[in-house]
Amino acid sequence: MDTQYLKSIARYIRSLVLCSTTKAGLGHPTSCLSAVEIVTTLWFDGFIHFDIHNPKNINNDKFILSKGHAAPLLYSLWVVAGLIKEDELMTLRTFNSSLEGHPSIRHLLVDVATGSLGQGLSIGVGMGLAAKKLGLDNKIYVLLGDGEMEEGSNYEALQIASYYKLNNLIGIIDVNGLEQEGETMLGNDPHNGAITLKKRAEAFGWETIVINGHSFDELHNAFKKTKEYDRPVMLIAKTTKGKGVSFFESKQGWHGKALNDEQLKQALEEIGVHTRVSGQIIAPIPKERKESVPPKIDMSDLPDYKIGDKIAPRKAYGTGLVKSALKNPNIICLDAGVANSTYAETFKKNCPANYYEMFIAEQNMVGVAMGMSKYGFVPFASTFGAFLTRAHDQIRMAGYSNADIKFIGSHVGVSIGADGPSQMGLEDLSMFRSILDSVVLYPSDAISTEVLVEVAAKHKGIVYLRTTRADTSVLYDENELFSIGGSKALKKTDDDKVVIFAAGITVHEALRAHDDLAKENISVCVVDTYSVKPLDEATIKNLSLECENVVVVEDHYSVGGLGEAIAGVLVGLPVKFVHLAVEKMPLSGTSQELLDYEEISSDAIVTAIKNIL
Repeated sequence: MDTQYLKSIARYIRSLVLCSTTKAGLGHPTSCLSAVEIVTTLWFDGFIHFDIHNPKNINNDKFILSKGHAAPLLYSLWVVAGLIKEDELMTLRTFNSSLEGHPSIRHLLVDVATGSLGQGLSIGVGMGLAAKKLGLDNKIYVLLGDGEMEEGSNYEALQIASYYKLNNLIGIIDVNGLEQEGETMLGNDPHNGAITLKKRAEAFGWETIVINGHSFDELHNAFKKTKEYDRPVMLIAKTTKGKGVSFFESKQGWHGKALNDEQLKQALEEIGVHTRVSGQIIAPIPKERKESVPPKIDMSDLPDYKIGDKIAPRKAYGTGLVKSALKNPNIICLDAGVANSTYAETFKKNCPANYYEMFIAEQNMVGVAMGMSKYGFVPFASTFGAFLTRAHDQIRMAGYSNADIKFIGSHVGVSIGADGPSQMGLEDLSMFRSILDSVVLYPSDAISTEVLVEVAAKHKGIVYLRTTRADTSVLYDENELFSIGGSKALKKTDDDKVVIFAAGITVHEALRAHDDLAKENISVCVVDTYSVKPLDEATIKNLSLECENVVVVEDHYSVGGLGEAIAGVLVGLPVKFVHLAVEKMPLSGTSQELLDYEEISSDAIVTAIKNIL
């Protein structure tokens, strides 16, 4: 270890942070300066292995800046490493720059978007699991803030990392005692904070090393020692926020504030930067990844379906995922402790090597899925639709990270019956429709579920597949094709007076309504609108104009679901529009009782259509 060399790099990084944030007029310089020695040692003292000529080399170690507001620190070390030019750094936070206020995948060197705190460690767990599955020797480093450790999702990640004995995962907590508004929950004494965080990490089964985060000797020895352990390691670094600049060292009120020109001049004099420094990074040793192989499955164990059979779409999800894994061995399945309800257990039984239990920790499950997707896996993450809403922020950030994840929400709508409203997914369509570039699918039977699982697996990006709990009749032949942005007109004649758009469970209610109305010589069209986003806009417009009367029926709240989506397509068209959706506080009861109570059953559809006509 060359201490003078590391000190010169640290001085240069500090100056880059200060100059870039002052030029931008924005940023978090004090949050950057507390971690300068940490990243300097990690990157330029031979610990992180990274091919600067091939940033996407699969053998590269990973560095996740979970405290994403310290982005100028990350960008500054890139300058020292020769990955970007100093001129580019000075474009920080400008409109045409990929060096955004928090790390963004607009820049090639960023794997995942960070900045919404409490997510980096879960992503690191996913990367650690993926690296192990591929037989790689990568290390995954995650830099966290002590204020960030107030987020409960971190403790979900701590426990699952310990459960899977991820000795390739190293967390680093920058304990400077201050957060945005003032002191952290643990106070403004980094020593006391470090001791408490040490106890917490150890309680979850991690090895811990407490160090002075500004001592190159202690940092060097700590990073070296991480190689000795057979489980994840947490370095807990006692630091000073704003280190190196006397007038804001460990001072409240400086979070997120850039220096003016006069303050910058004084700060640079204190730091004492005289020359630019280039840092050397060790490249990784090449190692071939293990190739994924299709599972060996006895297909006779998997069910076949005939039209009219009664089977729950949630069961077909498990079967469909197994069949998809035969074609794509990179498919993996994560489940949040409810595999016997989502029927991820079918995949677990047939493809155990590609199944990861995430237990009852949905936020962490999404982060893990994000990390695994960045190694080329295709994660399917399943739980009740209602419980996915708790992970909305993680799902949102997965979208910003261009993660390739498929979410499966079972037990949706009031049709689940007696379990009551706490278990009913009624906001899930709204949430997933709001995710940028997402796809939302809601199959109505076992065949469409199986096919759409495969369709989802082939689509790159965020997909939500909503599965029904109740046994429903198989509507389609096994050779039926389904596509993103498609729909199916199940009943259609030239005499139709009304078109009913439905999805999932309400397709079956609409078909019953069709038959009841036919007895009274009222002809209606029934459309299975299985692609909720994107919609089959052309079909929706054409059928609506032909029939002039539109009824949308869905087992979801009226806000943000299928009805609002279709209404948006029909704006300005000369049609009558009726939207039947869940409008009352749900209760416990039978599925049929609740469909009737919320007025989304076949009887309610019949009544609505008669009122229109």
